[in-house]
Amino acid sequence: MQEFLMGATAMGCWVAMLFFLRFWRETGDRLFGMFSAAFLLLGMTRFGLALAHEPSEGETYLYWVRLAAYLLILVAIVNKNRN
Repeated sequence: MQEFLMGATAMGCWVAMLFFLRFWRETGDRLFGMFSAAFLLLGMTRFGLALAHEPSEGETYLYWVRLAAYLLILVAIVNKNRN
């Protein structure tokens, strides 16, 4: 059941990525492009966790990718408000 929920969460992240990608193509605003990239990374981490047999505390590479996605969102917001 846990794998199914991780897959559903990954799908939700990728749907959000597609929405932001569409808004980025229509407006050309970097905020939407960066949000799209962040949701792509978040979906990839969820998918990776679903495929991992037994994720352990020592395997932190997926969590580093998740941190990069959250930092990308933060940079996008700061960049949008700075201008």
